[in-house]
Amino acid sequence: MLGTLCTLLTALTYVDAVIVLTQTPAVHTASAGQQVVLNCNIQRDDRYYVEWYKQVLSEAPQYVLKFHHSQSSPEFGSGFSSDRFNSEASSTIDYQFIIKQAEAGDSALYSCLTWDNSTKENVFGQGTKLIVTSSSLPPPVLTVFPPSIAELQGNKASLVCLSSQSVPFAEVSWLSAGSPVSSGISTSTAVQKPDKTFQISSYLAVQTSDWNMDKVYTCKVSLGSQISEQNIKKSDCATDQ
Repeated sequence: MLGTLCTLLTALTYVDAVIVLTQTPAVHTASAGQQVVLNCNIQRDDRYYVEWYKQVLSEAPQYVLKFHHSQSSPEFGSGFSSDRFNSEASSTIDYQFIIKQAEAGDSALYSCLTWDNSTKENVFGQGTKLIVTSSSLPPPVLTVFPPSIAELQGNKASLVCLSSQSVPFAEVSWLSAGSPVSSGISTSTAVQKPDKTFQISSYLAVQTSDWNMDKVYTCKVSLGSQISEQNIKKSDCATDQ
């Protein structure tokens, strides 16, 4: 019995030892030319490097740099250098990834990584979406579609918002009669179009009764200070809707 208990305690200790990387913020918006600082907490120091990767849409992640708090400066991947990027550590477990002067092309998902000595594998953080905007950046162009006739006949209703913008990341939200909606939303990742712009699709499931009562729904898309909104309600649509 004692042997079984010891084995169980050992297993529990092992599970507890798995590293969890926490990145903050989840989304960061910056203006072109600003310094950007992204954070990664690695939970404990196993004396391994913390690496940072940049990923745009469905492309393979790009290795940017690696750094350990015992070093004076990071080591860089191909195409990245100290001219624009840096990494620091405010403690043995708190790391920062720094873009000295952000550019629109820096808009991407940035993830930190380190080696977990207990599981013998690399562990990624959940990533931070970085959106870099400029005063010349055009606001998103929105198109909102009402529920289809077939949907309404089946006592279902969903609204579709298509957002076209010049960068891959944007924050999409919905309002119902001016109040934020927190459920029934499904938003895709951005898809790059042939003209080099990006499109995001967002769906909102609504109550058929609310739609028939002519409630106003709003699709809102934010790119930093650039915000676009598009309203839709039944009475604004074709009469056969």
